[in-house]
Amino acid sequence: MVDKRKRTDRDLVGAWAKRCYFAGRAVMDSVLRPYDLGSAQWYVLYQLATAGPTMQRDLVRLLAIERATMTGIVATLVRKGLVEQVPDRVDQRQKLLRVTATGAKLWAELPDLSFIRSAAFDGIDSADIAVAVRVLQTATERLENLLQKGTTT
Repeated sequence: MVDKRKRTDRDLVGAWAKRCYFAGRAVMDSVLRPYDLGSAQWYVLYQLATAGPTMQRDLVRLLAIERATMTGIVATLVRKGLVEQVPDRVDQRQKLLRVTATGAKLWAELPDLSFIRSAAFDGIDSADIAVAVRVLQTATERLENLLQKGTTT
């Protein structure tokens, strides 16, 4: 049976946002592959190298990923010797993460990834980018509010 719904811009905005995200992430992963890093690992290293030691639970929120996913990412970074995981002084169950000397050395060697943003957005009018940001931010907030209300049907 053929779907008779006409695709509208409202249908396409989410699809294009997703495609843009995945295309940027694919470029990022290809650049990081020679360093044996994935994009999620890069984001953790970025946070630790630029903001300093961070609680693992805070990274879950900052990076908007599942706790179990973060556990796997951190375990991999610890195994590679790039990050150390230290029990919190107040609550031993909580883990403080910090970059190791090896991790800091690798961070210094990594290429600047800002070229990805430039490739995607240079030459696009800043007003158009502001509209795109505002639309996606509003849609995201609405969906997050819907989820918090438990009204998902």
